[in-house]
Amino acid sequence: MNQVNNITIKFMDVPAELLLDILGHLDVYDLVRARKVCNDIRQLIDSSSELQYLIDVRYFNAIPASLPGGDISVATRRQLLQKSETAWQRAEYSQRNSIPMSYSPDNFRWSCGVLGIPAKSLEQLKFIQPLLSDGDTHTIDLRQRICKIDSTAFEGYSFSPAQDLVAILSKATRGESHAYDITFRSLSEDKPHPDAGSPLVKALDNQIHPQLFESPYTQSMIFGDYYGLFCKYARKVDCDVVDFLQIWNWKSKEASQCLQIFDVDCGTTNFSFLTNDRFLVAGSRELKLFSLDTIDSVNVIRLVAKFSFPALKDPFISHYITFSPIPFHANTHNQLIAINMCMSAPTTTKSPYFTFYIERNTLLELESTFIGRYGEASQHSPSLPWSAWGPEYTRFFENSYSSCAHRIFGFRSAELIGDLVSRDGVLQPRPLRIRDFNPHRVTDFKAGNLSTSHQRLVEGESPNSTLFLDPLGPGLPYIETISQEKFLANDMTMEANRITLLSLKVGNSMYDTSQSIEMLDFE
Repeated sequence: MNQVNNITIKFMDVPAELLLDILGHLDVYDLVRARKVCNDIRQLIDSSSELQYLIDVRYFNAIPASLPGGDISVATRRQLLQKSETAWQRAEYSQRNSIPMSYSPDNFRWSCGVLGIPAKSLEQLKFIQPLLSDGDTHTIDLRQRICKIDSTAFEGYSFSPAQDLVAILSKATRGESHAYDITFRSLSEDKPHPDAGSPLVKALDNQIHPQLFESPYTQSMIFGDYYGLFCKYARKVDCDVVDFLQIWNWKSKEASQCLQIFDVDCGTTNFSFLTNDRFLVAGSRELKLFSLDTIDSVNVIRLVAKFSFPALKDPFISHYITFSPIPFHANTHNQLIAINMCMSAPTTTKSPYFTFYIERNTLLELESTFIGRYGEASQHSPSLPWSAWGPEYTRFFENSYSSCAHRIFGFRSAELIGDLVSRDGVLQPRPLRIRDFNPHRVTDFKAGNLSTSHQRLVEGESPNSTLFLDPLGPGLPYIETISQEKFLANDMTMEANRITLLSLKVGNSMYDTSQSIEMLDFE
């Protein structure tokens, strides 16, 4: 014991500047362990804004908001980050002025705080971004950008403000050998995107019946260099009905693409990228994990793992499954994935709706678990049973039918609680619930290192549902905060330090409503 104390004393005799330089070379997890060695080392680490900022970002996965231009010191960056984290933990937001909208948007999409709205009557896509115009009065303006569309052929769109990209999906003329035209355009200038390998690509070329092709459901997604298109119940050249998933590297001059065909009996409903080389496909009974590989300069899709969903009691089935999109690409942070499940049964008109969370890195690591048990995956491989992954690594929530979708940024999620429409048929404001799933913050909360006045720790709880045959399990503990204020809104999006609400204002009846955009800043 005395020998350990002597080593510690000699170490601390080294000048503080040199000690901090040594500690700065540690892995962030070793740095956190070093804080626990003794009070002197802990105080030394805590005295360094650079080391503390490193711990905040890489250990606690706190995601810095975009900062104004110019050189900003690490100390200032950490101060702003800590201020934002405290605001989230206490739900202490500053409410900005609302900006009315002249119409109620339909088929809208959010990305990076920007709202995309098709306006078919005007043959254009509108992209609306609320911006703070006056820091003293907290007034906001709306920046609007326009992309022209052919309303007669328009089928859908995806966009990525971070890449100044909008991908427009249009139906091909009946009788053509392909199903859709996809154009990659600059969101800010409404012209072909300068980085696009080809400004227009043909989807499902020579794959569909030119006269009989119809697809009642399509879904598209942009993730980094890739654009994916899913078409359900599409008729092939041989007249068989299948589900198609086609993926392009939209920056490739060869218009590199790969195609996956699913039997409709699999109940495939959706897909979502996890990384630039991994994506998920949801079926009625299982999740499939695929990789995007390059073999002899050709991109190919390869199945790498399969994961079973919890079994349902008869006569319920999973009617459809969706993913909450990952809000940023090419990011080193681990983060949550939200998987939404809607059930149905012929014996009831009600559609139970559940959401479960899992960490992205956990899903990627489960690939090794699958391979260790079953070997290389194939369409005929069994799925990793729910009992081997679900109860330990997921957290289930039961949702009301009209509740706002779960929004995720990093390890934090937000939602509006309860039904938008009351039992009496009246639109009602709802409180905001913020959940923090960061495992390191949960550990700190248990140790008493975080304020508990506005929060509660939730662990060991799972929905008491009679729909499932398998136990859902108590995985992923979290810290919960509920706002005192209530909001009348039907949708929202979430960023590093902001929630943007699509708010409602009721006139003489619930059918006489107007909408506005409202920002809540957590800073």
